[in-house]
Amino acid sequence: MTTRLILGIETSCDETAAAVVGRAPDGAPQILSNVVLSQVEEHAAFGGVVPEIAARAHVEALDGLIRASLSEAAVGFDDLSAVAATSGPGLIGGLIVGAMTAKAIAAARGLPFIAVNHLEGHALTPRLTDAVAYPYLLLLVSGGHTQIVLVRGLGAYERWGTTVDDALGEAFDKTAKLLSLPHPGGVNVERRAADGDPRRFPLPRPMKGERRLDFSFSGLKTAVRQAAVAAAPLSEADVADLCASFQAAAAESLADRIRRALERFKATYPELAEPVLTVAGGVAANRTIRAALEAEAAKAGARLVAPPLALCTDNAAMIAYAGLERFEAGIRSALDAPVRSRWPLDETAAPLVGFGRRGAKA
Repeated sequence: MTTRLILGIETSCDETAAAVVGRAPDGAPQILSNVVLSQVEEHAAFGGVVPEIAARAHVEALDGLIRASLSEAAVGFDDLSAVAATSGPGLIGGLIVGAMTAKAIAAARGLPFIAVNHLEGHALTPRLTDAVAYPYLLLLVSGGHTQIVLVRGLGAYERWGTTVDDALGEAFDKTAKLLSLPHPGGVNVERRAADGDPRRFPLPRPMKGERRLDFSFSGLKTAVRQAAVAAAPLSEADVADLCASFQAAAAESLADRIRRALERFKATYPELAEPVLTVAGGVAANRTIRAALEAEAAKAGARLVAPPLALCTDNAAMIAYAGLERFEAGIRSALDAPVRSRWPLDETAAPLVGFGRRGAKA
């Protein structure tokens, strides 16, 4: 029988999600339910996420998703050990909806409330799916974040690198918009890149060769725009080649950063027989990027752990699992715990240029 059941709620951006995660008698975590409602159609006409629309959609959908999640897990509120909710970083309106709902359930049922950092949810997903032991190296790549993080333990995170301007997911989305591809941009860039020539446009590989482990994608995005203007009017083949060239440049840039990060990780933990590199966030669903990371891990004698695609993008199972680890560690949150639009994993790391902008680089 599964014990220590945690209801998780995720509303940080444009997915409304609820899940129930527990611990099996043998100690393995179990996802009993994981219900996600995407708002892609609501935002498609605007080419990106509109915060007010997202918050309203969360309000309308969340209660029904919680009921569906409990029903799928075949449990009730009385079976829960705690309620966890994303409390940052993200869009403030959505965070308020999820956190207030979780707090109301906790107060009404006499359950502990656990505020979860959305990024910690991503960071701990490899422990949920693959039982990865601490410490491990994390590449977090999403629409708002591109970071290399040393995960030493629960709540113990050391940022080794971050973007100095755009996150990679943001660069994918802006490239898609530039090429008149529909929202969500990352998926459509990857789809068109499959038919393109990645060598046609000589785009830059930002930060490649630098010793520091930071990222930069603003210049790459600008280079795509300049190439598109020079080739205009764009044919379908031009668009495919631009997508393929952009994707190849991004993957090569990431691979270079990870190569150096793995060298540092192995030097920091020489006793580890098989170092582990994990990847999380929506961009981790990109197959070209996964292949590049897998190749670098193999060269370094490390193991790449990439969660299933459904657990790379925003979901509530990762929030419930982060809540489970915190619950088991005796960590609880007050019912007046605030939501935070900016909430870095490593709060001791110094901000870089562009770092900490609302809704990005937290």
